[in-house]
Amino acid sequence: MKCPYCGFEESKVIDSRPTDDGERIRRRRECLKCGKRFTTYEVIESLPIIVIKKDKSRETFDRDKLINGILRACEKRPVSIDDIERCVDEIEAALHNTLDREVSSVRIGEMVMDKLKNLDEVAYVRFASVYRQFKDINTFMEELNNMLKQK
Repeated sequence: MKCPYCGFEESKVIDSRPTDDGERIRRRRECLKCGKRFTTYEVIESLPIIVIKKDKSRETFDRDKLINGILRACEKRPVSIDDIERCVDEIEAALHNTLDREVSSVRIGEMVMDKLKNLDEVAYVRFASVYRQFKDINTFMEELNNMLKQK
């Protein structure tokens, strides 16, 4: 770390502590040449995940948008907000753990449906009906029959 006073490139860390938000580490340093002290902050570098939508447009991944979609599917169902947040945490972690910086909305939708299928079948069907754009009652019945076959 370069000293802001003399430009020397070596310093020692005197004190380290997390910031209030816990997202950064505050470090007090002392220049090994001039002896002056200065503060630096260390931040985890995160690259945004880009979602490729069905119309081929791109936007950054929005966790809140995912939570809201799942909340709508789980409305008036016995699913806690903790369960929903856990699902979103798992989906987001899986996305960050891949080396892909771009992911299709189709893949995210499939991940949500996998989580909802185990969480609440009614919420799963609600989400699938919007996500897969069921055209009529026959398409809806096909999905229900597929669920029954898998049981």
